[in-house]
Amino acid sequence: MPGILKIRDFRFFLLFRFLMTMAVMMQSVIVGWQLYDITHDPLDLGMIGLTEAIPQISIALFAGHLADLRDRRTLIAVNSSLFLFGVVLLSLYSVDSIGLREMFGTLPIYIVIFSTGIVRGMLHPSVAALMPQLVPRELYPKSASWSSAVWHSAAVAGPAIGGLIYGFVGVTAAYLTICGLVLLAVIMMLSIKKRPRVQNLLKEGMFDRIKTGFRFVKGHQIILGAMALDMFAVLFGGAVALLPVFASDVLNAGPEGLGFLRACPAAGAVLMSAYLTWRPPVRKTGVLLLSSVAGFGLCIVLFALSRNLWLSAALLFCSGLFDNISVVIRSTIMQIYTPDELRGRVAAINSIFIGSSNEIGSFESGVTAKLFGLVPAVIFGGGMTLLVVAFAAVKAPVLRRLEFQVDNTKQEV
Repeated sequence: MPGILKIRDFRFFLLFRFLMTMAVMMQSVIVGWQLYDITHDPLDLGMIGLTEAIPQISIALFAGHLADLRDRRTLIAVNSSLFLFGVVLLSLYSVDSIGLREMFGTLPIYIVIFSTGIVRGMLHPSVAALMPQLVPRELYPKSASWSSAVWHSAAVAGPAIGGLIYGFVGVTAAYLTICGLVLLAVIMMLSIKKRPRVQNLLKEGMFDRIKTGFRFVKGHQIILGAMALDMFAVLFGGAVALLPVFASDVLNAGPEGLGFLRACPAAGAVLMSAYLTWRPPVRKTGVLLLSSVAGFGLCIVLFALSRNLWLSAALLFCSGLFDNISVVIRSTIMQIYTPDELRGRVAAINSIFIGSSNEIGSFESGVTAKLFGLVPAVIFGGGMTLLVVAFAAVKAPVLRRLEFQVDNTKQEV
């Protein structure tokens, strides 16, 4: 057993992360299929995403503030239980004999998804802030690699299992499976020993504390540079949002080909996650971060030019490899350089960067494709990612010179 997995509480954390990610991904797929079965309107699928994203992003700063004041383990367990309650409501709604669908239409689904969006927004900062409390500082790179591997594995397995249960057993059974996963996740979290609450000697109000988090991020070249790289890479490298068009009109692959293409980046990320648990990126880390984001952008440009299904799949697979390197490095940066009393707020700011860039990135891809055409839009996005990397390499020399050696983690920024 690898050394880091000998840490009891970290094992329970990984189990929680796997089970909870599986549950969230399954719910996303099942709700989408159920809603489309009811309305047969593709617009509803986009509305579900928006209904969840808006509260999730809106609550993030308050969630980060709370994660730096309260016991993070308890916050995670409580919010996971609230998520479970929402899934129970969706289960009841899906039982035909109760008749809720006939009485209220699809409105209850949107209400529950809005509520679970709030819960997910509350969860992220606490989860991100708890992990560094469970392992020694010198194991932060390995903990980030293991956490990423577990997340991506669950992200691949969750939708597949959810779809199989929905198709063969039914929607109610699928929701009940999610309930079981979340219940187990809560048990795993409560199995972690309580950590001392972070001591904060400053008497600040909520808004002052949130401003402190922003000032810290703004003044830290490594953290700000890593966040900005992530945001702009996702913002401009949004080829995945246009995959249905590529599968249909460019590659002539049909829905089966679309499913195959969608799985390729995740498969690449899982493979790279497994490799990084063995060889964490601790040497020439800044160069590796910039190179991985550049590699991601180059894959997107070449994908836009490809007319062969297998070449396109290979490029998407490589984009997942490169993206996971940057994910692990950014996660380790947040762990190493963020003081414990600021972890929740910094994680919240990071979640806003990620969440907003995902939604806005899909919008950017659609608008540029409408204005300039499909292939030029994706080439533009990948090219902009490469320009962002070049800009960061010049303007953030501390980030470029970064190495995750234990004796170098206190360097001036």
